[in-house]
Amino acid sequence: MVYADLHVHTTASDGTMTLPEVPVAARTAGVQVVAITDHDRPHPELDAPVSDRGGVRIVRGIELRVDSPEGAVDLLGYGVRETNALSELVEWVQTSRIERGREIIRRVENELGIELDLEPVAGLGRPHVARAIAAHPGSGFDYEGAFAELIGANCPCYVPREIPGFDRGLSALRESCALVGLAHPFRYPDPEAALSLTDRLDAVERWYPYGRPVDTALVEGAVERNDLVPTGGSDAHDDRLGRAGLDEPAYRAVGARLP
Repeated sequence: MVYADLHVHTTASDGTMTLPEVPVAARTAGVQVVAITDHDRPHPELDAPVSDRGGVRIVRGIELRVDSPEGAVDLLGYGVRETNALSELVEWVQTSRIERGREIIRRVENELGIELDLEPVAGLGRPHVARAIAAHPGSGFDYEGAFAELIGANCPCYVPREIPGFDRGLSALRESCALVGLAHPFRYPDPEAALSLTDRLDAVERWYPYGRPVDTALVEGAVERNDLVPTGGSDAHDDRLGRAGLDEPAYRAVGARLP
């Protein structure tokens, strides 16, 4: 049984759940603790590093993409407090996201000769664009097809995004978060190289729904070498929580670091 799902997205980025829907989904899944880790921004409606909502402990988190010496990776920050450094970084990233989203929308509309029902706003990501494409009766693409043929990497409507460097991102997260870790190490082209970055981190995502066999010994080795806190979560972008995460004993190590 998953006690803590520490990787969940909402409508503040590219998830489908609103904040009030999170405790309902957690109770349905039997999950007691949820970390809301929206892309490149803390959830704007959470005002404390840890809070209680509907009988569920909610951890204010963030998933921040950074450009590291080993390529682009995602860092997970838990127990986020407001700081000037993080606020400035989030504002810069969100401005970049809005500009990128506007250009992707323009390219899709020109490519398909349609008008999407979508405005470039904070939190916008390619999943929003893919959903808008799939919802348009004249597009001819479903969600997966939109990514595969229009807005995925190397596709005609793809636009690369600007991301902060590893040092800048880590510095901002360290100042504002109780715990900073590497997300989903086996989603990167070279997991071992990505895990080498954990010598500067507090944690690493150990439990994650990859849907394929992974060499967990690599993660466990990093945990031992660098004295890391193992974390995990479902990376839910819908309301199905608890597909991966921590049992209660494993969560105690995380909870002990939170405010």
